Amino acid sequence: MATTAAEAKAQPAQEQQQTNGGGEQKTRHSEVGHKSLLKSDDLYQYILETSVYPREPESMKELREVTAKHPWNLMTTSADEGQFLNMLLKLIGAKKTMEIGVYTGYSLLATALAIPEDGTILAMDINRENYELGLPCIEKAGVAHKIDFREGPALPLLDQLLEDEKNHGSFDFVFVDADKDNYLNYHERLMKLVKMGGLVGYDNTLWNGSVVLPADAPMRKYIRYYRDFVLELNKALAADDRVEICQLPVGDGITLCRRVK
Repeated sequence: MATTAAEAKAQPAQEQQQTNGGGEQKTRHSEVGHKSLLKSDDLYQYILETSVYPREPESMKELREVTAKHPWNLMTTSADEGQFLNMLLKLIGAKKTMEIGVYTGYSLLATALAIPEDGTILAMDINRENYELGLPCIEKAGVAHKIDFREGPALPLLDQLLEDEKNHGSFDFVFVDADKDNYLNYHERLMKLVKMGGLVGYDNTLWNGSVVLPADAPMRKYIRYYRDFVLELNKALAADDRVEICQLPVGDGITLCRRVK
């Protein structure tokens, strides 16, 4: 799960603790980049310790630990979601992929490890400094050559790609984990760039559980601001006959869209 830099600045560096009735701080779970949607934090910790961390590649573990020290660490993709993306890409045989929103590159590394040696990832983010923080781990894993990183807003780059018809229907998989207010703008462009039968994954579609809260419920400022955009996205995806969808409670919620038209 990732948020934008502006969103991360509006929240504490870590949300690993909660206050119990006696005012003491109790650790929820060890995964920094995850707002667990499970009712039981112990159950989430069990999943991490039993099936996620033991199978996590050393390079991804190192990158996760590097990211945990960053003041905006809640922007990172959680380890269980990274594991999910890695398997998903292998299952669909993805080779040409795209990632909108990179941060330090945990999901990017999960993708790079999953696709073939000659696979490619067009990765875009407005902050190269964060990407370069995780780059040594990516290079150590021997997959940096698969990544074409572009710094700057994604929409102009997507429009540039659309100008060349060779790019239409050429991407196997796209992962979107960036500014929520532009998700629908990305979607319209990606429906032309992803191949028929290809997948687009939208992250944060359960938005910290706020999607089911009353409009007047207490929320952090950044949660309240982007909540309406997430609700609009979910409604639009459900009504879009160009895609088949599956919304999963992994990380902060991820919606997979398979293009069928």
